[in-house]
Amino acid sequence: EVQLVESGGGSVQPGGSLRLSCAASGFSFSSYTMSWVRQAPGKGLEWVSFMSSGGGRRIYADSVKGRFTISRDNAKNTLYLQMNSLKPEDTAVYFCAADGLVGAFDPREYHSWGQGTQVTVSS
Repeated sequence: EVQLVESGGGSVQPGGSLRLSCAASGFSFSSYTMSWVRQAPGKGLEWVSFMSSGGGRRIYADSVKGRFTISRDNAKNTLYLQMNSLKPEDTAVYFCAADGLVGAFDPREYHSWGQGTQVTVSS
């Protein structure tokens, strides 16, 4: 069974940091590009970041560039998102997704999609 399970979300004050993880199983993780997509309360899905299968290519949305870092450990079948200098507008449910293109935010454009983890940034 193909699974993506996100973890690491929580509540943090503005300026704080969180590290999200996405554990993959049931498919050849190291062969797939991976992405993070988020959905803020009452808003649509927003693509956040993309990483190539080997990790050599990383791309970010302008809204998170310079603050977020995507990484992966193919030996552990895990994707990460290090989020620093968090802002209230980063509040959202964060999803990891497999095998999409840069900028894709529709779950139908991905091979697999996780259940999401909540990030809340508030003072």
